[in-house]
Amino acid sequence: MTANSQRFREFKMPDVGEGLTEAEILKWYVAVGDTVTDGQVVCEVETAKAAVELPIPFDGVVHELRFGEGTTVDVGQVIISVDTTPDAGPAEEAPASTAAHAEQSAAESLEAEPEQPRRQAVLVGYGAAPSSTKRRPRKARPGAPARPPVAAAVQAELNGHAAVPAPAPAPVAPAPVAPAAPAVPAGSRPLAKPPVRKLAKDLGIDLTVVVPTGRDGVVTREDVHAAASAATLAATPEVPEQAVAPAPAPEGVAALAARETRIPVKGVRKATAQAMVASAFTAPHVTEFVTVDVTRTMKLVQKLKDDPDMAGLRVNPLLLVAKALLVAIRRNPDVNAAWDEENQEIVRKDYVNLGIAAATPRGLIVPNIKEAQAKTLPELSRALGELVATAREGRTSPAEMSGGTVTITNVGVFGVDTGTPIINPGESAILAFGAIKLQPWVHKGKVKPRHVTTLALSFDHRLVDGELGSRFLADIAGVLENPQRLITWG
Repeated sequence: MTANSQRFREFKMPDVGEGLTEAEILKWYVAVGDTVTDGQVVCEVETAKAAVELPIPFDGVVHELRFGEGTTVDVGQVIISVDTTPDAGPAEEAPASTAAHAEQSAAESLEAEPEQPRRQAVLVGYGAAPSSTKRRPRKARPGAPARPPVAAAVQAELNGHAAVPAPAPAPVAPAPVAPAAPAVPAGSRPLAKPPVRKLAKDLGIDLTVVVPTGRDGVVTREDVHAAASAATLAATPEVPEQAVAPAPAPEGVAALAARETRIPVKGVRKATAQAMVASAFTAPHVTEFVTVDVTRTMKLVQKLKDDPDMAGLRVNPLLLVAKALLVAIRRNPDVNAAWDEENQEIVRKDYVNLGIAAATPRGLIVPNIKEAQAKTLPELSRALGELVATAREGRTSPAEMSGGTVTITNVGVFGVDTGTPIINPGESAILAFGAIKLQPWVHKGKVKPRHVTTLALSFDHRLVDGELGSRFLADIAGVLENPQRLITWG
């Protein structure tokens, strides 16, 4: 290791979640030339689960920021380099300073394997590349002569023959231009980085027919996109010219496009979309509904707000809905379970990590309260308040969103009566809490205005059958209709 490589230390994008492969740089808190210390937060990144601040693990002066804000970076890539001995004077050789140089190095390593076996770097999500002690032959450049004229003359002289000038080739008519042939010989594996191979697989492109433009015959992302565009054009049937009537250009297309906004699907929104699609097509959903008179619950909420033991805490109907759900789980513990597809088992859990769906500027997230079943009402209120505040600030950590067992989504805050919520992956049920409205209701034989709400419970029918799901929902409704059951059932 050279002194210069020891001087400049590089900080790579860490896996801040559970097996995540990439993160987007939202904001840099430092610039080139700034002094940083061990533990100082240098940037904020957004993963598929949350926004996370990254501290740097060493001291020094920022030498280079490898990526700009808004760039999605793979886990393991260098994002910042730091000069740990800035007082030592100018460096003999600066470290690699651009992503292009890193890509060039990767291309060179793909083009030729090392002569001697050595430990190979492992790319996240792809594993180690197979080692080889045989150097891959370089490809001849198209149109280049097999041997330079001078080299041919020298070789002829060595063989004992005089070099005879070769006759000039006769001029030939220009041949029609043919499509570029694949640069990859038949039977050989095309050179491409793992992300490019994945892109080709997603687009349905065979890398062996892609013409590489990268250095030393490496296929780039642009090559794959070009091949995909060519395939689309080739698949379009040709129509005789005389059969096509010239159609007038649609009016206002440019004006309509100017009034449209395209939002990239990434980060939390992308992860949410993938998880919901997987859940909807994996777990057989069943949704049941019940309309409840929650007038007594609303009166209890008002009393708790005036209770000195709840001073400074946020007391609202959601708090009592959460408590009612926990009481119902105690009475129906089989609901708090998960389906293990690999082992074909139902995993019943003796702890409740209560998820609360929270709308944030980056999308819907579901952090959860760990060990919610063991918390008192004041503790549950405090945990709910902290959870919502952290989510709205975008500071929820991946750990706070993992391991949930059952979820509540409060659609009532939007004035919505109810819905059919989709179960979070790995959980068995989700409760939608609708708006509480003053409605005419038959109470003690008379029609009176009462506070009424509708609850909707979606559950996984593989492990929660109709009887269990109905009992569970009825118990939640029973507690909200008559809150004293928090004591008698709790």
